[in-house]
Amino acid sequence: MSLSALHTSDTLRSRSEALAAAFPALMADAQHLASTVLLGVHGRKRAGTGDEFWQYRPAEAGDALRTIDWRRSARSDGHFVRQTEWQAAQSVMIGVDDAASMTFTGAKSRPSKLRRAQTLAMALSILAVHGGERVGLTHLAEPPRGGRAQLVRMAQALMDGHEAGDYGTPRPQSMPLGSRAVFFSDFLGDPAAIEQVMGRAADRGVKGALVQILDPDEEAFPYDGRTVFMSMSGSLRFETLKAKSLREEYLQRLAARKDRLLQATRRTGWQFHVHHTDQPGDPTLLWLYRALEKVRA
Repeated sequence: MSLSALHTSDTLRSRSEALAAAFPALMADAQHLASTVLLGVHGRKRAGTGDEFWQYRPAEAGDALRTIDWRRSARSDGHFVRQTEWQAAQSVMIGVDDAASMTFTGAKSRPSKLRRAQTLAMALSILAVHGGERVGLTHLAEPPRGGRAQLVRMAQALMDGHEAGDYGTPRPQSMPLGSRAVFFSDFLGDPAAIEQVMGRAADRGVKGALVQILDPDEEAFPYDGRTVFMSMSGSLRFETLKAKSLREEYLQRLAARKDRLLQATRRTGWQFHVHHTDQPGDPTLLWLYRALEKVRA
């Protein structure tokens, strides 16, 4: 075996060991967070709801053959799935931005934005599955599913990075018609990308929520004097001798970014929320729980 192969093997082994160590902690944190939200009557439990026809939709990658309505499909060139109201309303798709910017934390006592996003995403998924709903990740082609096994698959997928670059760009692979969706990100990249995703989602009857996760240092800009700013990937670098002089303009731009996101959610019937990593996660989880009920109504 060559030296390069040995190095690659060691790197893969180290990464696997790190993922294995972090997995139980993520699930434990998510379970604990989910337990803080009281579960009332969640979802549509009316008798007969599951049998009520809602619409035919084009078959998508990941749909099982048994779900295809062959009689309806025979009348056209494509394949169609017979979807009930229950199946549409009870699907929650979750997107977690894991680009380099999300790994930032301004203090060792605080979790990174990514870890908080993962924890909130899994806690929300646990609540959804407990309420009889199906959940899935937007960056995967697989359709949403219910059950404990799906929660495990999602947690493993969240820990296996898929986004490259300093800032994340939403590229949803799965957004079932009529479902609900939640995107967790710092939304510091190109805002046009998320606006396009939300526009396409609205065209498919998908509504949901944006949760902007920020470190308190990103809100306060507590920098003064000579400061070197670097992106988390190291590809961007800016040095200044008077960091404090940049604070006002920075805060104005951040406020403008938040307002743009808020206006985009209002146009599409979505909800918008800002979460800070120095705050507990349960108020945001409770907000999400109620927000998803609101957009479904």
